[in-house]
Amino acid sequence: MGGLRVVAASFVVAGPSGVAVRASLKGMTDRDEKVLRLVGGLLGSLAGRDLKARCAAGLDHDGEQWARRKRALTGESSSRWAGSITKATHDQWALARRGQLAHVQTLQAGVDAIAYRLSLPIGAKGSGGRPGGYRSRQEWFAKSRRLRLLGDRLEHERAKWQAGCVSVVRGGKRLLRARNNLEAANMTESGWRRRWEAERWFLQADGESGKRYGNETIRVSPDGEVSIKLPAPLAHLANASHGRYVLACRVGFRHRGEQWADRICANRAVAYRIHYDTGRGRWYMTASWQIPQVQTVPLEAALATGLVGVDMNADHLAAWRLDAHGNPVGAPRRFDYDLTGSASHRDAQVRHALIRLLHWAERHHLAIAIEDLDFTAEKTREKHGRRKRFRKLISGLPTARLRARLVSMAAELGISLVAVDPAYTSRWGAQHWQKPLTTTTRKTTRHEAAAVAIGRRALGHPVRRRTAPPPAHRSDEQGHRTVQAASGVPGREGPRPRIPGPRTRSVGAGRGAKAGDQRAHNRSGHAAEHEPWHQDSLPLSL
Repeated sequence: MGGLRVVAASFVVAGPSGVAVRASLKGMTDRDEKVLRLVGGLLGSLAGRDLKARCAAGLDHDGEQWARRKRALTGESSSRWAGSITKATHDQWALARRGQLAHVQTLQAGVDAIAYRLSLPIGAKGSGGRPGGYRSRQEWFAKSRRLRLLGDRLEHERAKWQAGCVSVVRGGKRLLRARNNLEAANMTESGWRRRWEAERWFLQADGESGKRYGNETIRVSPDGEVSIKLPAPLAHLANASHGRYVLACRVGFRHRGEQWADRICANRAVAYRIHYDTGRGRWYMTASWQIPQVQTVPLEAALATGLVGVDMNADHLAAWRLDAHGNPVGAPRRFDYDLTGSASHRDAQVRHALIRLLHWAERHHLAIAIEDLDFTAEKTREKHGRRKRFRKLISGLPTARLRARLVSMAAELGISLVAVDPAYTSRWGAQHWQKPLTTTTRKTTRHEAAAVAIGRRALGHPVRRRTAPPPAHRSDEQGHRTVQAASGVPGREGPRPRIPGPRTRSVGAGRGAKAGDQRAHNRSGHAAEHEPWHQDSLPLSL
């Protein structure tokens, strides 16, 4: 087992910490849309200016500067609008900072991988799970140039990280780059402009407990009436008291509507965001709030009755039910999804596959074991080189989206999730379980065998199957045993160790009805030869 990394312990995944629901704003008038566009444009310009000031401060930012930024925004909007803008700016800067650190780590991993392979002779084979040298002199030369390029990028990004300088694009970097190639993005210049302006609007407000309906800036009443506190420069557009504008439409949240109504009736904090979908031409409102952390059940309790092992793949989820002893029960299940098309179509496919999986686990009252996947370091070409198909495969796996969806949906149904280390599950599952589970009427796939391996690891059992009992005699006439020693193991070809006592498994050594009768252990029925010999006395002659 040399060269294998240590497998991390399994754990029960904690539930979600927040909830977000969305509803459309139907029945809006032209005046309503005009007011929302003006408010979003004004607050968006203030948010951009505040983000520029935060990025210029870098690592020297402190609470005093935050208060100074908020005071500068209050005069042009309101105190609560200024608080929402500064908080969103801080979150955006922190997100960019984490992304910058991840980029630095990826560049460092690429530099280390290329430098290691360049140090090996050309054509050298890999060993111990590490790649070998490059195949040709030409490839070696090309990779040496790439090493120099990555090294320069790494120095530049590391200097920016140490200085606290981050790059943030309000509206999204992908949409910004699409402006230079509208044909590939299937967009027109006017359509891109409308979407760019809509993405840069700012129409979101944090909630505040104790205030009316949980939010003073964007307020939604129990009957669905939406009113907005207008910024100071747009206060003349108000159609209600205290500088508020009431929309003509009503909003209703179908999903979690009762929970939302209970919160606003109790004046508990609810955050709202209003955004415009330029493709559909519709306005939407998203309500979000925090929920108390769900207490996860102990790992032993979650695994008391068995579980469902799940292996995630590019186009389906392979699942197999296991009992508490790690034995597969019944037939495997397959839940397909199609990850082509638009983002909404892909998200719907993932949700549909997950809900079928969760309903199956709920019927049997079982937990779900899934791999704790993270392909951040696996997507680089320095890691896998020419294996373009494999890199494309792992890049297409929706690991983050599927994990977030599964956690929230499982918590709603009360199903426990157990995360396991993904190390060697596919390889060992195919080695130890694919052939034994294949029958004349069913061919077990590699992914279904991996699901069994995942479930056994979550249960705390070894992945490999139990060693079969010895045959009637110790020759190889009846075939090899289930688990064989690997090549190179000392004593692999030697005899099995001698176990003292009788060979029967039901009676231990020195036990049984005739344990004290030594003659019963000999075929002739006589005493053993090592017993002391005793000569009777000779008879007297007459």
